Amino acid sequence: MTSLGEDLLPQTRRALSHRIAVAQRDGRAPSLVAAVRRQGRTAWSGARTCVEGHAPDADTQYRIGSITKTFTAVLVLRLRDEGLVDLDDPLEKHLPGTGAGGATVFQLLGHSAGLGAEAPAPWWERTPGHLRPELADVLGDRPGTHPAGHRHHYSNPGYTLLGSLVEAVRGVSWEEALRREILEPLGMHRTTTAPVAPHAGGWAVHPWADVMMSEPAEDLGIMAPAGQLWSTAEDLLRFAAFLMEGDDRVLSAASVREMRTPAAPVETGGSGYGLGLQIVGGEGLVLFGHSGSLPGFVAGLWVSEEEDVAAVALANVTSGLPAAMVAAELLGIVVEAEPRIPNPWRPLPEVDDELLALTGIWHWGTQTFTLRLTEGRGLQLTPLGGSGRGAAFTYGSDGTWTGRNGYYAGETLSVVRKDDGSVDHLDLGSFVFTREPYEAGSAVPGGVDAEGWRGLGRD
Repeated sequence: MTSLGEDLLPQTRRALSHRIAVAQRDGRAPSLVAAVRRQGRTAWSGARTCVEGHAPDADTQYRIGSITKTFTAVLVLRLRDEGLVDLDDPLEKHLPGTGAGGATVFQLLGHSAGLGAEAPAPWWERTPGHLRPELADVLGDRPGTHPAGHRHHYSNPGYTLLGSLVEAVRGVSWEEALRREILEPLGMHRTTTAPVAPHAGGWAVHPWADVMMSEPAEDLGIMAPAGQLWSTAEDLLRFAAFLMEGDDRVLSAASVREMRTPAAPVETGGSGYGLGLQIVGGEGLVLFGHSGSLPGFVAGLWVSEEEDVAAVALANVTSGLPAAMVAAELLGIVVEAEPRIPNPWRPLPEVDDELLALTGIWHWGTQTFTLRLTEGRGLQLTPLGGSGRGAAFTYGSDGTWTGRNGYYAGETLSVVRKDDGSVDHLDLGSFVFTREPYEAGSAVPGGVDAEGWRGLGRD
């Protein structure tokens, strides 16, 4: 029997150490710390530094920039789950007078609200937040750069509005809501809005010389929900585990899956944005997480649900080291070298004979599909031969099924019976599926030619 709790192999650990060594050297970062979580625990961590004898570790704080947005999104989804906010609500309903009130909460979460990418000058990341005391100072005279809902356009002011929404509905500061509703339940005691030792200092490295300059670490004020947080590699791996599985003390598994569902396509191939989460990949490995940067710091956090692996990379340099790419490559090293051993096949705990009778071959017109019974009375529709629209379906209390993905996401699949109780056909969003192609006597819209199928020589 294979153990699922094995340590990483020595060659895998060396490959991970080699990758961060190259990243720190080529990215000319004063320091870099990284860690990998696999199957429920930290499997590896490592660090590189330019200071001899003084390396950071997985408990050293770095600023994580826009990874903060994912925390803000969790707070908003909590409001939704409690019935205090609807994702289709216009912002104006909860936060009137901003000038961006026509945008919906959903659009703000997915960066499709049409707002500008940045706040008006001066550069908000390198100046104190007290220079922008009001939302009007963050949005400027022209908050909208695109029509709401028409395209993905990343917006830091958009997440500032979401933080203010949390404060307006909760009646407490964003920082207090964050601490009470996320950080404490998940045991993320080393994630804070201000640096707490041990922490790295932020540095800029000259593009044409190996010399450094200290970067300011400003309190972002009301823009904090867009990028304020400091955290550690170990704390971010705890957060990654939550993003993979959910935690009923914070957010259900279903709501976390919703965050990982693309809400708006971005303008680069193979990627998208959910509700506070970036999504990359396509037919192969799909990763979700977020990148982050503020002057002096870059960060990346990625999770693979399929492989149950997460990786984080944190560095204290303004630019030059692609932390998000490094984190993705660390995850890829583990997946390629030591792919997850799947759980053993097991039969369903019980079976309903009526459901079992629905399985097998079905036809939509002349296209052939298979229908399989899955766990929890679910169904899986798959085109035979691989070409066509397939989907997984979840069973509902009303005796119908709801599509979970693909073309049929949200559509209803129901069983239509004859007067004697036997199955006549399946109805999927008005499409009729029959046991035989254009089965005689079935309820195929438009009817079935009474003369049936014919060959070339038949009139």
